[in-house]
Amino acid sequence: MQIETRALRLLARGDAPESLSLDIARGALSAPPPGHAIVEVRAAAINPSDVKAAMGMMPYAVWPRTPGRDYAGRVVAGPGEWLGVEVWGTGGDLGITRDGTHASHLVLPVAALVRKPDAIPMASAATAGVPFVTAHEGWRRAGLRGPGQTVLVLGAHGKVGQAAIQLASRLGASVIGVERHAGRYEGHASGPVELLDGTRPDLAARILALTDGQGVDIAYNTVGSPYFAATLEALRTGGSQILISSPERVVPFDIMAFYRRNLQMLGVDSLKLDASRSAGVLRELLPDFESGALRAFPVEDACVLPLERAVEAYRRTLDGSPQRLVLAA
Repeated sequence: MQIETRALRLLARGDAPESLSLDIARGALSAPPPGHAIVEVRAAAINPSDVKAAMGMMPYAVWPRTPGRDYAGRVVAGPGEWLGVEVWGTGGDLGITRDGTHASHLVLPVAALVRKPDAIPMASAATAGVPFVTAHEGWRRAGLRGPGQTVLVLGAHGKVGQAAIQLASRLGASVIGVERHAGRYEGHASGPVELLDGTRPDLAARILALTDGQGVDIAYNTVGSPYFAATLEALRTGGSQILISSPERVVPFDIMAFYRRNLQMLGVDSLKLDASRSAGVLRELLPDFESGALRAFPVEDACVLPLERAVEAYRRTLDGSPQRLVLAA
């Protein structure tokens, strides 16, 4: 059996968006190695981290390689019980230390395969991996339980922020969101979300007022430095701040106030979770996706682009496209 393939290839680091070196390589695959399967990729999202990796911002990324972490597709070679099954997934190794998903086909360990919910279209399924795995890992490490807890999500309209709100509200936690120039929360949630304007100078005081002066149990800060100080102030004694990104690497930090209130900070890097470990998270969440308690993100037809327009899609992502762009081979 020979499967003709097409794949984006990153040939060298791009120091600027206009210098991105992306070619389309053609090849062929035969039978997968033992314990592996070949997935025909129907859709693959472009995450901001994919573009950062293409720009050389991930020191452990290999060159050359095929980029891309998230995908949805169909198994076309491998164990008989998987043939023809529609799957979805992600992995911190994909597109970073091994060839990734921005291609027509992907070779994966069988342990990384997860059935895609029938009701979720391919393009939407391809956008769920990084946001939900990242959000789940942060909440898991911070000890999210649900009822009786109040959580804060900063960057509530971003994809990780929306996933974090879905996961917290579905467990029964009270949720406060923060977004620049906030209006109404636009994403799915299993309960009410109080959305605050992140530009207000009294942000921490407003959060404390909403919690009767107690503060929040856990804050998921998807933005980083702009909200760092206000978030620490808004935590209850013993609370935790989760950090996954930041425009600035160095921030002021009152270490005495931090330890006197028994606070915690958790750094979460989903690149540490390979495709097989990420599959475990998606399997855990699968029943809630199938029931509709959790929802993948809708993708407009205009946001699905062919591989030939990958450079354009990467540049739009780097410029801060509000919609997740998806490549289709």
